[in-house]
Amino acid sequence: MNQRWNYIYTMLLLLFAGALFSDTARCQTESFEALPSVASPLEHRFQIPAAGDFKFSRPLPVSLERYAGPEHWSEQNAPSSSPQPQIQTQQPDHEGLVMRSVKRTLQDQKELYRAPFKPSNFKWDALVLGGTGALLAYDRHIEKHIGTAHQTVYQATSDVAIGGLGATLAGVWILGLKGDHPHARETGMLELETLVNTFLIYTPMQFLGARQRPDEGNGNGDFWKHHNINTSFPGGHAMFTFAMATVVSHEYPQKWVQVLAYSAATIVTVSRFMARDHWASDMFIGSALGIGIGSHVFHAHCNPDLSDSCKHHVRWIF
Repeated sequence: MNQRWNYIYTMLLLLFAGALFSDTARCQTESFEALPSVASPLEHRFQIPAAGDFKFSRPLPVSLERYAGPEHWSEQNAPSSSPQPQIQTQQPDHEGLVMRSVKRTLQDQKELYRAPFKPSNFKWDALVLGGTGALLAYDRHIEKHIGTAHQTVYQATSDVAIGGLGATLAGVWILGLKGDHPHARETGMLELETLVNTFLIYTPMQFLGARQRPDEGNGNGDFWKHHNINTSFPGGHAMFTFAMATVVSHEYPQKWVQVLAYSAATIVTVSRFMARDHWASDMFIGSALGIGIGSHVFHAHCNPDLSDSCKHHVRWIF
């Protein structure tokens, strides 16, 4: 289990680095394309017609002036007062791009941590806290009715579902980077930002909750017992997959896309629960947090010209 989570964290770091480098490469290309074109220093060219005719196609202007003294020479050699054209070069600001990405992520984090305290979100706070509290009270009762058979099958099903969802989104991102597909490029970049923001909220909650899994300790799911990041609360697979599914469902609001995305996230969540990796309350609050994070990142950075969902001020799941 620890080795699997190490793989996940490594992939998240690689994806974040890939987002920075891809944005840097795109900005570098655009900066060189924006350079002004330099006019050719040759204003007059000699054109020689076919063999046998040696006349110039355009006679050069000739002016006859009287002999000028040294004073006139000094005036001619004096620097001209007319401004000379200058070529302005633009250097790619790599450090500025990294700093902008970091500031954007920090701004997202500030808004995400403030979101539960906004009066407009109180109704969602009540729903999430009330549902989590009810499931916490019945966690052990629910767990007793789950069999211990086929746990390997459930874990394999979860791995296939999350792998398929991740591969599909990675393909969309690559399509956006390689071709002229701004909508796919935005989807890939927002997915990466969503994963980073989810990780930055998931990690401290793991340390604060420190809850034991159903097959650990006394089997009661006690809190504040763990001393590492791989704990039961909140459900990480549910949190990450629902965050990704929410972004893609907003970017492409067609019903069949939404059904496929949320079905994959639901399969991951249910299969991890059936494999006895988490309690019911872990998966509920993980799913709710993933939906909230994905919705926030999308509406904070989406382009209204690419997705109709970006024009809606009300943030629904669909």
